[in-house]
Amino acid sequence: MTDDVTEGAAPAAQLPREDRGLGSRFWTLWSASTVTNLGQGASAVAFPWLATTLTNDAFLVALTGVAVRLPWLLFSLPAGVLADRLDRRHLMLWMSAARALIVGVVALLVALDAMSLPVLCACALALGFAEVLFDNTAQVLLPSVVARAHLPTANGRLMAAQMVSDDFVARPLGGALLGFALAAPFVFDAGAAVATGAVLLLLRGSYRVRTAHEPGAKAAPRRSMRAEIAEGVRWLWGIPVLRRLAVSLAVINGSTQAALAVYVLYAQEVLGLGPVGFAVLTSAAGAGGVLGGLLAGRAARRLGPARSLLVLLALQVIAFAAAAVASHALVVGVAMSATGFGAVLWNVTTVSLRQTIIPDRLLGRVNSVYRLLGWGAMPLGMLAGGGLVALVEAEFGREAGLRAPFLAVAVICAALTVYVRRHLHARAIAEALADAR
Repeated sequence: MTDDVTEGAAPAAQLPREDRGLGSRFWTLWSASTVTNLGQGASAVAFPWLATTLTNDAFLVALTGVAVRLPWLLFSLPAGVLADRLDRRHLMLWMSAARALIVGVVALLVALDAMSLPVLCACALALGFAEVLFDNTAQVLLPSVVARAHLPTANGRLMAAQMVSDDFVARPLGGALLGFALAAPFVFDAGAAVATGAVLLLLRGSYRVRTAHEPGAKAAPRRSMRAEIAEGVRWLWGIPVLRRLAVSLAVINGSTQAALAVYVLYAQEVLGLGPVGFAVLTSAAGAGGVLGGLLAGRAARRLGPARSLLVLLALQVIAFAAAAVASHALVVGVAMSATGFGAVLWNVTTVSLRQTIIPDRLLGRVNSVYRLLGWGAMPLGMLAGGGLVALVEAEFGREAGLRAPFLAVAVICAALTVYVRRHLHARAIAEALADAR
């Protein structure tokens, strides 16, 4: 991975100490990320709400979320190869255009009252493919615009902006737009995608991976996509720390999504919330997430990576156990805000580790293998969540069914804590970082 310094840094007097040296290219990328998250947050509220206008079956509602996440299982590995082969900025531009087209079609169909659940799932699936390529590429582009020493701070700033724009601004706005018109959040997302592309045009330079060759030597012939994917899989699996982090993330994301797949029904039927209330509830994690994004770099240095990982798990256990028994939206919102802080701390720690350990020429592929495990577990968890609700509902009633996934998350995360303490301790992480230098 390159250690190139950033160019065009802002004057030190205008930035906090930890922000100095991030440079103008980082802030352009930060701006693009902020704008795209404004659109994504609005439609993230609208998709499940739209599904509940088409069906009240918990399993079918969960399928909408499955459709968005399924591409992480199907497309992560090819997306990593493309991020290593092509100019990463160009990929993000094309995926912004694809997003604008897809959510624009959804808005049109809703406005014409022509939407059906199969069509909604198909659009969500197409949007998921675009998100896989955009998100994976954005993450591996960051080390090209920020020096290695600044990666924890840069990741923290990006995640804080994501929390503010997605959770605090876009989700309540999405709820308000739903109250105005069912198509409005999708129109807003399409406009945000177009604006993201315009910002990315300001990001100067080439972001294609370069491989050094001896003077006069011929470039090595391009290998097949299958061979390049296999190299990424072997590389990640050969690094115990990365392998165990990927497995842990898969367990966390899969179990969490089992609960979030039916979150909209839980909010409607257990907590008694309308569209605006649901939007505010989904934004609660952002309260802790913003604090985590601003403090994560400093907290990760003070706690160390190993302890930082355990913070999320402890907060997950407490928060989801509370949601399993609570009946007041305020209690659930406070609990979920705690998971927001832990999630950002986990992400800043693990993303910075990956960006440091993985060489740049492999970063796209290895990162995609990691995210295949971590994000590919999401649709499986959503299916499991919808199925769990149906099973428990048949025996114990609707409310018990909607609470069951939250209790399952608390139990699973408690068990995972034992695994993380045993296999992702400070010495193992320090050895992996030392080998990367």
